[in-house]
Amino acid sequence: MDREPRALGLLAVSAPDALLAAALLRDPAGPLLTYYDDATGERTELSATSLANWVAKTANLLRDDLGAAQGDRVAVLLPAHWQAAAILLGAWTAAAVVGTDPDGAAVAFATADRLPEAAAADEVFALSLAPLGRGFADGPPPGARDYSVEVLTMADRWSGRPVPDAVPALDTGRSTVTAGDLVEIALRRAAELGLVAGDRVLSTQPWTSPTTWLDGLLVPLAAAASVVLVANPEDDRLIAKVEAERVTATLGTQVPGVRPL
Repeated sequence: MDREPRALGLLAVSAPDALLAAALLRDPAGPLLTYYDDATGERTELSATSLANWVAKTANLLRDDLGAAQGDRVAVLLPAHWQAAAILLGAWTAAAVVGTDPDGAAVAFATADRLPEAAAADEVFALSLAPLGRGFADGPPPGARDYSVEVLTMADRWSGRPVPDAVPALDTGRSTVTAGDLVEIALRRAAELGLVAGDRVLSTQPWTSPTTWLDGLLVPLAAAASVVLVANPEDDRLIAKVEAERVTATLGTQVPGVRPL
């Protein structure tokens, strides 16, 4: 039997898909996830509505294109990126079990340099991580499908049921965490870090494991905060980002005058 859901804002939260639903109720149009890449100059801003569209498309890709069912394993071999956030939340919305091990997974999502590793999955989607969500200019690498191209053909609304909190959601490599426990951990971690509703968190922390997915994505969502992800950060440009994005806290770096988490 599912446990009593936790209350967060206007919504009872029992699983990661409900965290995004709560963000949509709070502020559908304001910035929820802002992504910078200092190596390319990219800046991409997603509201709760735009992120939810990408999440729905990803969940529909898993269900309608791949036939993925509740409990199927999804391997995510991606750095901190707004498309990685959409894939993680999309997989949880489709009640998949997300991890980093492609061996035996129904599908893997990977950058081109990690495709040899991802090949152990039944199906592989490659991501170029090009600005504006563009796919590979010359087509996807051999043995993979282009996520950016394929996902855009999917519906941007999800018709599936809310995810029960007792279903498996995260494979840590040592154990499996249920959807409800994952949200519970995120809420507890947000309290430990002192995150509060309305915080805007600048994060330079790489996403290399379930723990870093939690801190970089689910913990801010659980706290009703928003995120500024910075890839390939240049320290002398962080102060300008803090000011422009009205950052209130930092993760993975320190900026004078801003509280570190």
